[in-house]
Amino acid sequence: SVSVFVTQRAFVRFCAHAGSNLDNEVGGWLVGRWRADRDSGDQYIVIEAILPARYTLFGSTFLTFTKDSQVWLYNQLQERFPTKDLLGWYHTHPRMGIFLSQYDTWLHQNFFPEAHHVALVIEPHSAMGGFFIRDHDGELDAHRYFGFYELINHRQRSVVHWQNIYPAVEQLTEPETGEKNL
Repeated sequence: SVSVFVTQRAFVRFCAHAGSNLDNEVGGWLVGRWRADRDSGDQYIVIEAILPARYTLFGSTFLTFTKDSQVWLYNQLQERFPTKDLLGWYHTHPRMGIFLSQYDTWLHQNFFPEAHHVALVIEPHSAMGGFFIRDHDGELDAHRYFGFYELINHRQRSVVHWQNIYPAVEQLTEPETGEKNL
């Protein structure tokens, strides 16, 4: 399996895209870097950017990446992010919850086959989301999602606002200043 790290900029962008149409599904690709630890072999991805899909067919319960969507996304990946990796895809489930449908699972298995490819589902109405990650055997559980690590420097505050994701490290308040620090 793979650990997921997300930059604050990427988080804000995929949440903004998720909120751009609250009645219909929207989606796109996740872009960044895939790496493995030399000693342990543990894999991780760092999501740095998104590519919102154009030319899709969509409705309240479906999103279809057309041939034109795929070509446009691939061209954008090559032009804007030539040194980055395709890490997976994301889409919304307005008022439906966080899961992968049969079609979502089929799409992920056939178009995002690498062990490090992830699927992100965002439920914009309830401000929830989760990553679907293959296990060590390559299997994908359509109802088991995972959180992520937010990349944040010591001067920034968390931007994660999802109701189902909680910080692993609570912010501590400095008694003399009242300021919060990690």
